[in-house]
Amino acid sequence: MSQVEVDGSKPERGASFSPTARAAVEALLAPVDAELARRYPGEPGTRQPVHTVYVPADTFDAETVQTWGREALLAFDTHAGTPAQLAAALGLPADELLADVHARVRAKLEREPIEDLRIDFEDGYGPRPDAEEDAAAVRAAQLLSAAVAGGTAPPYIGIRIKCMEAAVRDRGIRTLELFLSTLLAEGGLPEGLVLTLPKVTYVEQVTALVQLLEDFEQRAGLPAKRIGFEIQIETTQAILGPDGRATVARMIDAAEGRATGLHYGTFDYSASCGVSAAYQSMDHPVADHAKAVMQVAAAGTGVRLSDGSTNVIPTGSTEQVHAAWKLHHGLVRRSLARAYYQGWDMHPAHLPTRYAAVYAFYREGLATASARLAAYVAKAGGDVMDEPATAKALSGYVLRGLDCGAVDLAEVTELTGLDRKQLDTLAGR
Repeated sequence: MSQVEVDGSKPERGASFSPTARAAVEALLAPVDAELARRYPGEPGTRQPVHTVYVPADTFDAETVQTWGREALLAFDTHAGTPAQLAAALGLPADELLADVHARVRAKLEREPIEDLRIDFEDGYGPRPDAEEDAAAVRAAQLLSAAVAGGTAPPYIGIRIKCMEAAVRDRGIRTLELFLSTLLAEGGLPEGLVLTLPKVTYVEQVTALVQLLEDFEQRAGLPAKRIGFEIQIETTQAILGPDGRATVARMIDAAEGRATGLHYGTFDYSASCGVSAAYQSMDHPVADHAKAVMQVAAAGTGVRLSDGSTNVIPTGSTEQVHAAWKLHHGLVRRSLARAYYQGWDMHPAHLPTRYAAVYAFYREGLATASARLAAYVAKAGGDVMDEPATAKALSGYVLRGLDCGAVDLAEVTELTGLDRKQLDTLAGR
């Protein structure tokens, strides 16, 4: 039915929106545009480590990374010296893919066993006399600086301080102050510096750290927002506040652009929900709920996510090691499928299965992802018609594989016809 038949009138030929209406829309949405750009800048465009290793401050030394690498290699060679043995440990077929993964895992353990190292002054360190922790904070900064200067530091390294609760707040602030000031005195803050704030319960605790870092930067003559930090989600209050709102989203906002990551704390969070010790795990329903809230809160903000850890350690007989490896491998794969591309590792013998899971994840999907990317760029279609958002995810997947060593640039370029710069552009980096 035409408009004439409805009301007897005809639409004015060439009718358009008035300049006044257009100006009103611009005025209405300009603040929204600015807010979107501020709150949702997108991916930071840098490498994300596949894991974080926590080492108590009193055990950290100049050889920590090398020691972990040697111990991881020993466990790997002892209990999975061949692709067939690795397949048996993980309950997977001993095929060509696993043979390639096996070789790459061993090379990774030799070249770069740890991607992200956190020197722990919190739970792994515990309460100490002030003089002892003072000395440990200075020593950690000196060792870190020497490792960076000598080229032996992991790509990312830093400390976890004590939380902002009253009982330990002054101690945590003092440790942070000593650590940062010593780094400056030893040559400056390294590019891969990471700070971790644990057991956050209220938004104001995030604000407090922001204020301290602002003050330090000003007094040290550093650029504004030079120092960022991760927020550990280990309490129920960090997920849901007393007012029923998702606290974690407010914490990201309170960080004022300094939040670099949200790290899920498996055991503290599970305990805060009343989960008994035997059932505290990364795949418990309370963990899935918390991480789903974290994921939605962080989406588009540039704040990255990290899953937690398992406390089942791969030691003992080969049978015991294989059982622990199978569990760890399955948990890491589960996290990857849920877009948690980082996790915690508690023991050197966790490294073989961390990299086995990560490398298989990226290698087994490389051909399909590459074909879809090539088709998208060529506008060739195929079985799946991808949209820009999917192409962004596909290129991000390939880039993560490149960053950790799961895939090589030459094979990616051969499969996709794209170089690293083109992949970065598609991924929005």
